Amino acid sequence: MKAAPNGTIRLALMNLEHDGGPEVEPGVLPNEWRTAFEEVLKPLQADWIGLTELTYSQTRPDATDEEKAAAARRWKAARRTLSMRGFRARMGQGRNPTGMLVRESTFTVGPQHHLDRVFRTPPTNVVLGLSEAPGVPIITAAFHSSFCNPTLREAETYELTALVDKVKAHRANPQPRALCWLFGDANELPVPAGEKVPDIDWSSPEITDLVHRRHRALKLPDGSWKSCTFLDEVMHDCGMHDPARYAARHLDQVDALNATAGFADSAVGQGGPRRIDRGLMDGWSVQAVTEVAVIDMSGLSDHHLLVVDLSRGKLIDAAHGAFSPLAPWELVF
Repeated sequence: MKAAPNGTIRLALMNLEHDGGPEVEPGVLPNEWRTAFEEVLKPLQADWIGLTELTYSQTRPDATDEEKAAAARRWKAARRTLSMRGFRARMGQGRNPTGMLVRESTFTVGPQHHLDRVFRTPPTNVVLGLSEAPGVPIITAAFHSSFCNPTLREAETYELTALVDKVKAHRANPQPRALCWLFGDANELPVPAGEKVPDIDWSSPEITDLVHRRHRALKLPDGSWKSCTFLDEVMHDCGMHDPARYAARHLDQVDALNATAGFADSAVGQGGPRRIDRGLMDGWSVQAVTEVAVIDMSGLSDHHLLVVDLSRGKLIDAAHGAFSPLAPWELVF
C-alpha cells in the first residue's frame, strides 16, 4: 500500500507479535521488527499508529537496567524510523503493553492520560486536534483487551465508554463536543450480523483449545456456546461505529471486513480466522472514511495490519457538525 494521497489522514493499527521478539544482541533489533517498521509502516506514511504489543519497548519499574536500556533503544528506533512522536502506556498485569505514534505535522497534540486501573493492559490515551477545528478535541486510544477474562473485558469496555462520553453534542448545537477514535485488539469477535467472516461454531469438534473457548465464548444455560461480542454491542449502543463496516456498506470495500488474526500455527483448534483487530469511531468522523485495508503480515506477525484513510476535509466538517452523525447500530443491520 502506497503513501496516502494529499488531503488524507491515515490511521493504522499494528499488532506485531511480541514486538518482533527480543534483541539479537544489545543494540541489534530483530529482523521481524525492522521489516515491520522499515518496510511496512514507513512507506505507508501514517499519521496515527496504534501499537498493541510493545513487549520489548516498555518495561516495569522493577525491570533490570539492561531491560530498560533495551526498551529505550527500541522505542527511540520506532520514533526515529517513522519520524513520529511516541506515547507509551504504563505496564499493567499483561506483558504486551500498548503505545501510539503521532505525526505532529498533521495533528495538534494535547495531553496523554494514563488509565492504569481496571485494565489488564492499560490503553494509550492521547488527545489530538485539528488546527482547523481547535475547539473539538479528538480523543484517541490504542487498547488491548484482556485475552483471558471475559468479565474483565466487560469492565474494560465500560471504562472505554468514559472516553466516548466526551463525544455528545449539546442539544442546541449539533457540533460534537469531541471526536473519538478507539483502535485495538478486542480479543473477541464483532457482532456477527453483516460480517464477511462467519461466526465461530464453538461446539464444533474442530475446537480443541478448550481454554481459548472459555476466553472467547460464553456458555449458555442449555450448554451451547455464544461468541463474546460485548465490546461491539456496548460501543454500538453508545453511538460508535466500525470504519471497516462503513467502508464495506458505503464504499463497496468488502475486503475491509477481512479477518485480521487466527492464521498462525498457534491458533490451530481455536476456530479459524477472525476479525478481532478493529477500529471504533464516533458517528461524525466515521463518515470521513475513504478506504479501509487489511495488510497481510504473514511471516512477521500473527495479526494483520489495519489501515484506515480519512478525508481531512470531511473530518473538519465532522468536527464542525456540518452533517448529522450516524445513528447507533446503523452500520450493523
